[in-house]
Amino acid sequence: AGEHTCRDVFPAIIRQQDIRATEIDKVKVAESFRVGDVVRAVVISLGDERSYFCSTAKNELGVVMAVSEAGNQMVPVSWREFVDERTGAKETRKVAKPV
Repeated sequence: AGEHTCRDVFPAIIRQQDIRATEIDKVKVAESFRVGDVVRAVVISLGDERSYFCSTAKNELGVVMAVSEAGNQMVPVSWREFVDERTGAKETRKVAKPV
């Protein structure tokens, strides 16, 4: 038990019901994460032999780094949006509150 940062890549699944703590039925996975996002999450179970089950259902958990569809680094502008500073395009994510 306790907190440990995982420095290695490992397969994990974040299920719809584990993305947010409230309004779980309204969560859209595609508006929460994209391929390539770096996500702060907690492991909630070992899952199966292929992956862990993780959760981002706390304010401090979620996307910490994102790349836009244009391929540029993005910065968070709210709890649910990142913006591409180069193009100004906004994209929806489940943004991790800074700790």
